[in-house]
Amino acid sequence: MHAYRSHSCADLTKADVGTKVRLSGWVHRIRDHGGILFIDLRDHYGITQVLCDPDSPVFAQVEKVRSEWCIRIDGVVKARADTLVNPKLPTGEIEVFVDDIEVLGAADELPLIVFGDQEYPEETRLRYRYLDLRRDVMQKNMMLRSDVVASMRRRMWDQGFREYQTPIITASSPEGARDFLVPSRLHPGKFYALPQAPQQFKQLIMVSGFDKYFQIAPCFRDEDPRADRSPTDFYQLDLEMSFVTQQDVFDTIQPVLGGVFEEFGGGRKVDQTWEQISYKDSALWYGTDKPDLRNPIKMQVVSDHFAGSGFAIFAKLLEQDGTQIRAIPAPGGGSRKFCDRMNAFAQKEGLPGMGYIFWRDQGQGLEAAGPLAKNIGPERTEAIRQQLGLEVGDAAFFLGGKPKQFESVAGRARTVIGEELNLTDKDRFAFAWIVDFPIYEKDAETGKIDFEHNPFSMPQGGMEALQGDPLDVLGFQYDLACNGYELVSGAIRNHRPEIMFKAFEIAGYGEEEVRKRFGGMVNAFRFGAPPHGGCAAGIDRIVMLLADEANIREVIMFPMNQRAEDVMMGAPSEPTSDQLMELRLRSIPQD
Repeated sequence: MHAYRSHSCADLTKADVGTKVRLSGWVHRIRDHGGILFIDLRDHYGITQVLCDPDSPVFAQVEKVRSEWCIRIDGVVKARADTLVNPKLPTGEIEVFVDDIEVLGAADELPLIVFGDQEYPEETRLRYRYLDLRRDVMQKNMMLRSDVVASMRRRMWDQGFREYQTPIITASSPEGARDFLVPSRLHPGKFYALPQAPQQFKQLIMVSGFDKYFQIAPCFRDEDPRADRSPTDFYQLDLEMSFVTQQDVFDTIQPVLGGVFEEFGGGRKVDQTWEQISYKDSALWYGTDKPDLRNPIKMQVVSDHFAGSGFAIFAKLLEQDGTQIRAIPAPGGGSRKFCDRMNAFAQKEGLPGMGYIFWRDQGQGLEAAGPLAKNIGPERTEAIRQQLGLEVGDAAFFLGGKPKQFESVAGRARTVIGEELNLTDKDRFAFAWIVDFPIYEKDAETGKIDFEHNPFSMPQGGMEALQGDPLDVLGFQYDLACNGYELVSGAIRNHRPEIMFKAFEIAGYGEEEVRKRFGGMVNAFRFGAPPHGGCAAGIDRIVMLLADEANIREVIMFPMNQRAEDVMMGAPSEPTSDQLMELRLRSIPQD
């Protein structure tokens, strides 16, 4: 017999009754029923109930066993009585009578309990992550992650892609976040960087003549943590293709991600049609460039109904250039209690409040109610109602000013309204491509033109587009949103050096600076670069959605905490004096 096990803890069935077996695993739970000891023995695959009575030669040893001890047992498989069968377990028809035991690893008093669903502080869970990972939900999350990655790889290979690895130690390259720098021992005073993404390398792979590339790529960014973002490293499905249009990229990635969500979505509906929404329309309708389309609410501009109206705040606001009034329809939200609750929400977001109108029937037909309705009169309120398609029992909320100043709050209000009124379909994955991103923006204070989005995207219209107003220039850049999260970002690349130099010149970067920062890629483009484009899909975030988790740390094996610390391994740590001397560095204490 094998030194540790003849079967896993998920293998045994009624067909094994009478068989001598050996199992190894962890003590999941212990129960003492009238002097008979029952142990739920757990390994990676499942749970088997084993029992030991006083007649067993190892009863005294079994009595000493405690939760999470790692043990090996030998015993005989017996059938459970019909009334004691556990249909929730694959092994629920049998149990194993113990006649020998070996303690493979005793456990000290546990800082967190593996059995059950007890809540523990995140710091405790991360400090003892190896215990936290023994819990059933974490085992399932990590297996899900592994299966998702394997499925992605298969689907990419099936579409004719090959996986190539790009460097982990490279040059620093500004890509929108801070680099992690690595000092060079052989070149004192100089630093490598961990790649924020394989962006430049995958473009160089296209220049090298490899038509289809993908990689399950680690990326490193020194960022502030969020619930849906790791502060140090993350993984993405990275891909690039030559001789493609934007639509070609969409047609390539949709069956991969759509298939993954169908395979692992637990029966939830997966949208088959992925709408394409311009960045401008997404901001207007949803207040964000990563809309949750499970929520049917679309915001609308209603400025005309307030211009010159009796509501002086909005009327005067509209006299200023670049201002708008937008309405958030709220079907079913037509009660003063709900409207006051949303007004309080706006105040918590830092606004004075949020105007509202709700429609009711007081026995004399439809009536508009609320402070705004009294100020602007029945004719204007009726026009608003008709524009928004609202009825009795519905409401609308209003925000005004320069759109960039209130869009994000409006977007969050839309989300809250959809959830509070049960309008958001929770049993669905809703996808949308956000397209037509502006390349440039103007600083409101200095008037300086700078890049608003990816500077390496090909401008729509090429060089000709760069001759006009920079604020009108759109890029072949795109994001994929799902249920309020950005899952994919990509672009058709600017592979023409003359267009790239002009694009950077508009933002105030001379040719010499561009060559200094991106010399490797710019030089390569001088030697017959093909048109190319691609995208990257965030694996951690995809698994988070599939696992129905709200925090990305629940689907990462060994994540950092919210202060970018590894409390289990003690990172970051102070280097030794010898290490600093070898690198010719010194640490300057903070004041």
